[in-house]
Amino acid sequence: MMFSCTPSKKQLVEIQTRLIPVTDTYQTDSLIENYILPYRNSVHKEMSTVLSYTPIDLNSFDGKLESTLGNLLADLCYEQANPVFNKRTQKNIDFVLFNHGGIRAPIGKGGITKRHAFQLMPFENTLVVVELTGDKVLEMVTYLNKSNRAHPISKHVKLHFKKDVMTTFTINKQNFDPSKNYYVLTSDYLQKGGDKMNFFANPVSLHELDYKFRAAILDYFAKTDTIKTQLDQRFKRLN
Repeated sequence: MMFSCTPSKKQLVEIQTRLIPVTDTYQTDSLIENYILPYRNSVHKEMSTVLSYTPIDLNSFDGKLESTLGNLLADLCYEQANPVFNKRTQKNIDFVLFNHGGIRAPIGKGGITKRHAFQLMPFENTLVVVELTGDKVLEMVTYLNKSNRAHPISKHVKLHFKKDVMTTFTINKQNFDPSKNYYVLTSDYLQKGGDKMNFFANPVSLHELDYKFRAAILDYFAKTDTIKTQLDQRFKRLN
């Protein structure tokens, strides 16, 4: 005699959650603490490694439409990413644009450590190059004018307004050409419409560089003894 049965399918009917605050009322488990301690010390030592030096405080709020830290980030990413892009395409990046909100921490005067790089860029964003038409670049200019924030732009751009009227727009010291396509370095987050930078969507071409934003920062700091950056009026508004 043989018997068989069909296993019943279990179905989730309820989920309950509650917040358990971590406070001093919970005692540390010494066994776990001792197990973690060597790893914690190792990470602390690694993150405290000094890579470079800045003679001034760097932050994202020391200018109206540009900042020392924003200028540095845009310029260093160009320096690190353009050789990668050029090797793959035999073309050069025209300029760089990131968003002001992506700068997550300042860097004080003195030694720059690995920890600074992780605080500055805690996200796993990657660098990408988008090919934009002249019309898309003009959409970008409109966005920058309306946002009125110090979004990081590389030194290859000079963009000046008198009130809301654009008076100067050059890229690599050449007047902007609306009939031309431009290669713009940005992050994958912004390319997908982050911070409402929708002009990056649906580009003529998209080039993934397989290069983390943070890795570019670390690589630049590691090879640069003393950081040099300044406000150079690459983006300004005349009243």
